[in-house]
Amino acid sequence: ARQKRITFDGRHFRIDLVFYNYILKCFVLIDLKIGDLTHQDLGQMQMYVHYYERELMNEGDNPPIGIVLCADKSESIVKYTLPENETQIFASKYKLYLPSEEELSQELQREYRALEYDKKIQISFT
Repeated sequence: ARQKRITFDGRHFRIDLVFYNYILKCFVLIDLKIGDLTHQDLGQMQMYVHYYERELMNEGDNPPIGIVLCADKSESIVKYTLPENETQIFASKYKLYLPSEEELSQELQREYRALEYDKKIQISFT
């Protein structure tokens, strides 16, 4: 339900994640794929990027960036599907990684200490 739906010619398409990066001044479109990257995935992202360029960009915006995250990526598929000078569409392999119980505990303790420190700083300013 969090996907961004776009519709044209009576057909619906769904982009998994859409953000606007205020520093880069552009839309960032992310498509998540559970399998291997295909040329169709890259073509689909090209369509999304072109749609955002032509329909949703405002004056002063930079061109959108499209990212396809997949379980496995073939460099050859990327090389021969995208133009050589492509600067808007990227493909990357994600890694499934769960922290150990100890790593998770350490991270929670770091966050707790940071919150306590921030609270002390705020009290000293009041």
